[in-house]
Amino acid sequence: SVALAQEFLQHQGSLEHNVDALIKWQSAKSGAFGFATGLGGLATLPLTLPSNIAITLFIQIRLIAAIAVMGGYDLRDDRIRTLVYACICGKSTLDILKSLSVKLSRHVVMKINAELMIRINQAVGMQLVTMGTDATLISLGKAIPLVGGFVGGAFDVLSTNMVGVVAKKVFILEQ
Repeated sequence: SVALAQEFLQHQGSLEHNVDALIKWQSAKSGAFGFATGLGGLATLPLTLPSNIAITLFIQIRLIAAIAVMGGYDLRDDRIRTLVYACICGKSTLDILKSLSVKLSRHVVMKINAELMIRINQAVGMQLVTMGTDATLISLGKAIPLVGGFVGGAFDVLSTNMVGVVAKKVFILEQ
């Protein structure tokens, strides 16, 4: 994640522009894997679905962590890791933080205590459980050979882009 962040920080342009370029690149990568793992349809779904989920999560967590590093945060800090994992929930992350009265800024993030980290993790856990049902519906679209590639690719591009945009709001724009 640090190497990925450093690579994109070296690009010409503003920090926001470089973060956007990173989000686009990782979204395209995620979409390519989603397309490839969705091509086989129902016959290959038991093998390709778990690998697609693992690859997509890896790409998304790495993306979020790289954005945090680009924003000047230290990934060794438990508060930052909590927020990295929270960003996996996409737009729900912002609702979760708002419901816990967390207004993101560098000053506030650095004052998150252990109790608040536990509450954030609990809320994120509940959100991830409900997100599982959405993934099951997408899996039905992947059951059709060839069409499943387009469904899977499109879903992975959109979800990775959304996660990146949320991470940008959490770690870059709200400073």
